[in-house]
Amino acid sequence: MTLQSIEDQFKELKLYYLSENYEEFIKRAEDSAIKPRDLVEKITTLEIVEKANRSTARRLREARIGKFKTMDDFDWAWSSKLNKTQIDRLFTLEFLDSHSNLLLAGPQGVGKTMIARNLAWRAIMTGKTACFTTASKLASDLGQQNMPSNFERRLSKFVRPDLLIIDEVGYLSFDCQAADLLFEVISRRYETGSIILTTNLAFKDWNTIFPGAACLTAMIDRLTHHCEVISFEGKSFRTKEAAERNRLNKKT
Repeated sequence: MTLQSIEDQFKELKLYYLSENYEEFIKRAEDSAIKPRDLVEKITTLEIVEKANRSTARRLREARIGKFKTMDDFDWAWSSKLNKTQIDRLFTLEFLDSHSNLLLAGPQGVGKTMIARNLAWRAIMTGKTACFTTASKLASDLGQQNMPSNFERRLSKFVRPDLLIIDEVGYLSFDCQAADLLFEVISRRYETGSIILTTNLAFKDWNTIFPGAACLTAMIDRLTHHCEVISFEGKSFRTKEAAERNRLNKKT
């Protein structure tokens, strides 16, 4: 049996660590004269770790969180009114266990999306699945599915994960069809999966982004039934960072 065929069989058995590290692993085992029982236990441990790492990497890819700053970079002093203790409690992810929702509301650039992405990352690190999208991308994605089977397949992308983040509700207006699609996702996830929704508008103003949508009241009702609202205030972090860059450029 050649080395290549052995590695191929490891892959077929989904022993990914051995398939990629076979020669090195055998050499270390021979050099250390490891006992057969210890060798099997070592292989098992390494394969379990490799499987967990691959699972985490896959869930991160599928979540499409994108690049983001960690909470270590969050400027708590800049965002007035925000309760750090309340935000820290969210990272226990208790809201996922109860299938509750989070509404992060406030003006543009105050850290809503940053916190939502960090919560998604935290959920994935604890073994959960997540999906990050904007409201406009969600509506566009579902609206392009012409066949019922394709629609259901795409819909499951937003319904299936433990956590769905719907970003930027309020920046663009939606027609009634888009509103119905968003409602369909929220309705299917009702009491079965958590949603984090970021918005720059209070619920009373949602009629301006969903004009004439018959489902609006029902949509808000399902979102808020089991929901914690986090209010953000303050000026944009991006405006602050741009001002700091300009100040530093003037000094140089």
